[in-house]
Amino acid sequence: MVVGVLAFQGDFEEHMEVLRLMGVPCIEVRNLRDLAKVDRLIIPGGESTVMAKFLERTGVGVEIKKRVAKTSKHSLVVFGTCAGAIVIARKATGKNAPRPLGLIDIEIDRNAYGTQIDSFEATLKICGIKQPVPVAFIRAPKITRTGKRVEVLASYNGDPVLVRQGRVLAATFHTEIRGDWRLHEMFLTF
Repeated sequence: MVVGVLAFQGDFEEHMEVLRLMGVPCIEVRNLRDLAKVDRLIIPGGESTVMAKFLERTGVGVEIKKRVAKTSKHSLVVFGTCAGAIVIARKATGKNAPRPLGLIDIEIDRNAYGTQIDSFEATLKICGIKQPVPVAFIRAPKITRTGKRVEVLASYNGDPVLVRQGRVLAATFHTEIRGDWRLHEMFLTF
C-alpha cells in the first residue's frame, strides 16, 4: 500500500510526516503519474478554491472521481481534511466556494466557524477510537447536511465533523498538526 498526499498547496507536509513516523510508504501527488502510483489519497487542509482549480486543470480531479467509483483492483480510498473535505463534498457553500468533486454526500459551508482568529482546538470522541482525539479547527468548514448513506463518526456542538461514506472519509478539522496518528490509522483500514 502506498498513500499519496495531494501536494499542490496546503499542509501536505504535516500529513507526510505523520505517515513517515507511522512507517507508511507515502508520496506527494502533483499529477496523474503520481496518482497512478497510490492506493489511498489524502487531500489536506489549505485553500479549497486553489486546490479545486488545480484538480480541474490537471485532470487529477476527474481521475480521482473515476477511481473512487471503481469497485475493482485499482480503486481509491480518499481522506479529505478541512479544505480537503470541501473539495470532496457533494456541494460546497459560502463565499467563493469551489465546485467540489462530489465524492461524499455532504453539503459543507466553507469557513463557517469564522476567520483565522476564530480558529480553536477541541478534543473529540470518535467512533472506533477509544480515547478522545485532540484536533484543531482552523478557518474550518461546517457540514450542514449529510446524505442517508453517510455515517457520522464524530460531532462537535451537535454538528457532524467527521463523516464516512464507503471508501471516503471527511474531517472538518486537523489532527496531523497535533501529531496524533489515530485518525490516519483508521483511514488505512478502509
